Amino acid sequence: MSELGTLLSDTVGRLLGDLVTKEALEEAERGTWPERLWSALEESGLTLPLVPETQGGAGGTWADAHVVVRAAGRHAAPVPLPETIVAGWLLATAGLEVPLGPLTLAPVRTRDRLTLARAGSGWRLSGTAARVPWGGAAGHVVALAEAEGGPAVALVARGGARVTPELNLAREPRDTLAFAATPVVAMASAPAGLPADVIVVRGAMARAAQMAGALESLLEQSVRYATERRQFGRPIGSFQAIQHSLAVLAGHVAASGIAAEQAFRAADRGDGRFETAAAKVRAGEAAGIGAGIAHQAHGAIGFTYEHSLHFSTRRLWSWRAEFGSESRWAAELGRAVAARGADRLWPDLTAR
Repeated sequence: MSELGTLLSDTVGRLLGDLVTKEALEEAERGTWPERLWSALEESGLTLPLVPETQGGAGGTWADAHVVVRAAGRHAAPVPLPETIVAGWLLATAGLEVPLGPLTLAPVRTRDRLTLARAGSGWRLSGTAARVPWGGAAGHVVALAEAEGGPAVALVARGGARVTPELNLAREPRDTLAFAATPVVAMASAPAGLPADVIVVRGAMARAAQMAGALESLLEQSVRYATERRQFGRPIGSFQAIQHSLAVLAGHVAASGIAAEQAFRAADRGDGRFETAAAKVRAGEAAGIGAGIAHQAHGAIGFTYEHSLHFSTRRLWSWRAEFGSESRWAAELGRAVAARGADRLWPDLTAR
């Protein structure tokens, strides 16, 4: 880990540990924006790790950003921190100024399309994007749209779209934004070589890291409960069946964590699409198995709203379907392997 990565890791762990409490999560689920948490993240320089220092960011790498995104998942941070990190990178890559405040991305589904049209000396954005994370709460939306035959990056201020509020299973905002010739704050052509679905790719990478962090939380909570809960005169963690289940969970935590980290490192080397697909598949599979083990270990108490376990499991169940499910990414991996041919499979895997 780089010096910046270590600094970011220490800072984000301490800050989220102090401010993301059970009470704060419950308030966020009732629709209260956690202003204190967001202000602390922004003041600590955790929201723009990929933005150059000349533009007010930390000037870090994707590997540096990984520690922040993973911590956000581990603590179930109820703010669009990963979305802001990716949006800031996209704006900076396009040469646009990155505003302060929470950012979100659109569209987040490959079937949604946005278009930009000239209007005098400016541009206007049209189209509908569904399931946009914190679409109504973010200060700005960073959109990838078609403009005169080519992809472009546009910045739209809050209030520029008609918002239909929606929630995922974890009660995180996933709003539908309808743009109708909405004026944009800024616009630039997308850099050459940027994939048309770059938001989906980078979003999937971020969700994989968040799931890896949430799985870490599941393991920590399950081990602690198995140590404290006593049955038949001894901790339930001393029973072989419980030990075996927790060992299986630990294996999934380790595998998903390594896969997510490798995806971020691959992004620093280039596209990283293959590694992102593998990480999203691995984390998605681990989410289903890991959540089941954690709830089994906790028994009935784990299914109550009063216990904190559900803050992680509901996010895992939600995040595995966002920016492409494991089946969607598995199909892409399969197509890529088939196109390369059987003889290239092992060399391609070992090269990574």
